[in-house]
Amino acid sequence: MKPFKYAVFGIAGLALAAVSTPSIAKMVGGAEMHASKNIVENASASQDHKTLVAAVQAAGLVETLQGKGPFTVFAPVDAAFQKLPAGTVETLLKPENKDQLVAVLTYHVVSGDVTASALVEKISAMGGKAELTTVQGATLTAMLDGDAVKITDAKGNTATVTVADVDQSNGVIHVIDTVLLP
Repeated sequence: MKPFKYAVFGIAGLALAAVSTPSIAKMVGGAEMHASKNIVENASASQDHKTLVAAVQAAGLVETLQGKGPFTVFAPVDAAFQKLPAGTVETLLKPENKDQLVAVLTYHVVSGDVTASALVEKISAMGGKAELTTVQGATLTAMLDGDAVKITDAKGNTATVTVADVDQSNGVIHVIDTVLLP
């Protein structure tokens, strides 16, 4: 999947685009993502997020991510989980490791509705890097690499946003290609 390209428009351009462009459902993992559905409902429909959904269920976070929000979720695809060392996912999914799994998953969530344009504006305003405080309590760093938004975790792992602004009834999802670790 190619990194999502961002175009930064002036405020008038954004307003005009919002008025004149009908809402089109984005495709993620072979499924239409509907802004009328919540984060869990849409992620469950994606063929690329089966591991993430299983992890959310094992962590007991389904009800939270179906809640009012708004939440911004940086959602790793299954291939991102496959890049982790062998046995990592299986270990995290064990009941005795639930606290660690919750920490990893909530590290991918930011309170509020952080759209791609808002994130790019924040990166620009902050001199090329923007810090995002996660629900887990730690920080992610966002930056631009050409037209691609990159998210770096506390361990130095960098994820690329491959699909941005997947609107949800309770927030927004940005699909990423790497699991972020606190």
